[in-house]
Formats: sequence, structure tokens, C-alpha cells
Amino acid sequence: MEIAAADCVRWFGDIGIADRALVGGKGASLGELTRAGITVPPGFVITTTAFEAALAALDPDGAIRSQIERLNENDLAGIAAAADAIRGRFLGSALPAAITLAVRAAYQALAAPALPVAVRSSATSEDSADASFAGLQDTHLCVQGADAVLHSLRACWASLYSLESVSYRLRLGLAEHQIAMGVVVQRMLASRASGVMFTRSPVTGDRSVIAIEGSFGLGSAIVSGEVTPDKYVVSKVSGEIVKRTVSAKAVRHVAASDGGVRVDQVAADEQQLPALNDLEIRELAALGRRVERHYGAPQDIEWAIAVDDHGAEHIHLLQSRPETVWSRRDAQPVAQPAARAYEHVLAALYKPRP
Repeated sequence: MEIAAADCVRWFGDIGIADRALVGGKGASLGELTRAGITVPPGFVITTTAFEAALAALDPDGAIRSQIERLNENDLAGIAAAADAIRGRFLGSALPAAITLAVRAAYQALAAPALPVAVRSSATSEDSADASFAGLQDTHLCVQGADAVLHSLRACWASLYSLESVSYRLRLGLAEHQIAMGVVVQRMLASRASGVMFTRSPVTGDRSVIAIEGSFGLGSAIVSGEVTPDKYVVSKVSGEIVKRTVSAKAVRHVAASDGGVRVDQVAADEQQLPALNDLEIRELAALGRRVERHYGAPQDIEWAIAVDDHGAEHIHLLQSRPETVWSRRDAQPVAQPAARAYEHVLAALYKPRP
């Protein structure tokens, strides 16, 4: 499969949610947020067209996809063996020249000479209302230099064939030929605080509140479970902070000068300080309401507070995906309405035995 360099990369400002097939779920959302005027760290997406070209060069007969579709979802040993072999092929293969050329040029334009970036998987199947692939594919933080970006690109593509990702696809019955991966390359922030925000309660499903979690430094400290984040609940109606829980945060993740993430200890007298002040909490909640209105559905949002190129501190959104847990429950009622209330009782009493 021949590919031109121009088909390998799309910048955030040129894509939106309708481009999921070309740039994956995460990339499409970042483009959508950028075009909606919301502050997002700049970046680009290496397209699914590039992925298909790389896969075709690696596997011209299409054996990889056929092999996966023949796997038994209950045979974890078989899935693991197949997945390991496929990942090894991706990591050890040379990229088509057009992809290498396009990625080097885009990285130079975004982060010259060697500013750190985040390289994040953006599969076509992820960040949708129907499936949640969060955490199943790779994210590489604080990647510096074009060579390192190209290595992370191959690693992200390879992670599409992790045991967890392949098993999940098999359980959902997703057709393998419909699965492809874009890869986001996004300017890395030196975040003072980071976290997540849900525009409905993740505990109760209450749509009248926004739940915010935050900690010091990069959000990877929360994802890894190394810190218990502060938690805030804000009323959508009044804007009031109705609940707050400040946790002891003993460590923070920061960007290492030579690439990657460094774990720093937080001074004992600072561990109990809140990651956010009240103004920031309310600004986050207002931004959450804005994003929910834009998408027309509850959202699961990643955010960071960092200084921009002009020295001003801002809230930046790193991702917004549909909230799935409570939305699925909303879409699948436990019973269909009956014409008369007593019909539910009769249906329960006379339910056929298996």
C-alpha cells in the first residue's frame, strides 16, 4: 500500500469528531475541542491511513487480522502468544519512508528543536459511547526528539495488540478489519496540577453535579495509583462546591529533563495542601458544563493547569470522552414500560423458568 507524506498527519485544527475513522477517538475529540475554542495543548495526529500503510508493509497478506479473528476469547494463553508475536513484529519493523518523513517534519514544526511531547494511542474503537478502551493502549509522556517519537509511534501501534486490548475486542465481537489506530502527538505541559472531571457523578450517576479529582504535577500520578487525589463536587445549578475532600499527596510526577517522568517527593508541610483553589474548581466546573453542552452528553474529561507560552497560567483540556458507565445504564432500562402497572407484577409471577 503506497502512501504519500501528506496523508500521514493531520493537525488538531483541521479535524473534528466526524474524523474518528481517520484519526481515532482521542484525536477526533482533541480536534473537536480545539475547533470549539477550548484551550488544548497543540498537536497533530498520525492518521489511521499511516497505520494501514505500516500494517500492509508488515503483513501484506492480511494474516494478522485473520489470525486474531480466529482466536477464542476464552483462550487467554493463545491470545497472549499471538499478541506477543504481533507486537514484536511492529516494534522490530522499519516504517515506510513517507511516514518517517511526515512525522519528523510535523514534530519539528510542533516542538523544535526537542521540546517534550506526549505520544498517545487513538484507536478508532476508543473513546466512544459504546466501548471504553481507556488504559488498554499506550501513552508515552515527555518524549523528546523525532527518533524517540517514531519509537513511541511503533509502540503505540503495537499496543493495539496487547493481551488486554485483543481480549476486549474479542469479547465485544468487534470486526478486526474495522480496528485501526491513529496516534496523537501533543505538546507536553509542565503541569502544576492535573486530574479528571466527570460531568455527572461517577458514584451515583447524578447529572446535576460535576465531580473533580486533582493532584499536584502530572496526571500520571493519579492514573498509576501513587496518590489519592483531592475530590470536589460542584452543583451545576448553583455553582456551589457542595463537597470537598483533600488528601495527603506524598509524591508528584514531573517531566524529567532527559525525557520520561520523574517522581518527586512533596514536602511534608505541603502534602495536605489542596491541589486547587475555589476559583479554579469553579472554572473547571464551568468548562465541564461547556464541554457537555457542546457534545450533548455527559463527559469524562482530563485536565491540567499549566503556564502557556506567554507566561500565563491556564486550564488546558487533554481529552474529553463520553461517560460510559452510567450512560449504558440509562440506555438499558431494567424493564420496558407496560400499559398497566399490574402487568409488571404478572410478568414477574409468570416468568418462564429456564
